[in-house]
Amino acid sequence: MDNDVLRRAPLFAALDDEAVADLLKSMTSTRMERGDVLFHEGDRGDRLYVIGEGKIKLGRRSNDGRENLVAILGPGEMFGELSLFDPGPRSTTATAIAETEMVALGNEDLQTFLRGRPEVAATMLAALAKRLRRTNDTLSDLVFTDVPGRVAKALLDLSDRFGRPVDGGVLVPHDLTQEELAQLVGASRETVNKALADFASRGWLKLEARAVLLHDVERLQRRAR
Repeated sequence: MDNDVLRRAPLFAALDDEAVADLLKSMTSTRMERGDVLFHEGDRGDRLYVIGEGKIKLGRRSNDGRENLVAILGPGEMFGELSLFDPGPRSTTATAIAETEMVALGNEDLQTFLRGRPEVAATMLAALAKRLRRTNDTLSDLVFTDVPGRVAKALLDLSDRFGRPVDGGVLVPHDLTQEELAQLVGASRETVNKALADFASRGWLKLEARAVLLHDVERLQRRAR
């Protein structure tokens, strides 16, 4: 796995090459195909994961079977770290939405590693705070922002993390189905599809298979406010 990718994760950001190499010796590698489930909501949590390639969705399911996506994570991002600070059952289900490669570190090894590196622990807490802030923003959007605004904001967030410049705009290979995109913004598939069709008719974007080409980021930013 590329050390440069791993260094984007808070766990590795403050380490030199030798420290990264030492830590990797304690980690195990995992490869997943699209649709594979790493763990389910309610499972015992005992390790942290760092994504090297691919994407993972974290979701929660209601008693009546409805699913809500909490986050879409990609290379350099970590998850499962809550079990380090609050041992208990997993709060989400982690599923691969693309071919994914990860490394995992058990909580005991992670605790040992952090004891002599307070700067790494502080960086991890900052990452948790950032994720909590994002969750608060999402809850606020559900109350105060209409569905088209939430769709525009979700596309811009996915673009910031996974997009790349191409002729005609920014290509965002999000790897989500229409249903998963609807779960991400907390709306019905039909309502989200209507918003996407409206954006496309205005020339702001072009829909592609599990991807979107953003033509007019500025207009989307205005619609997301």
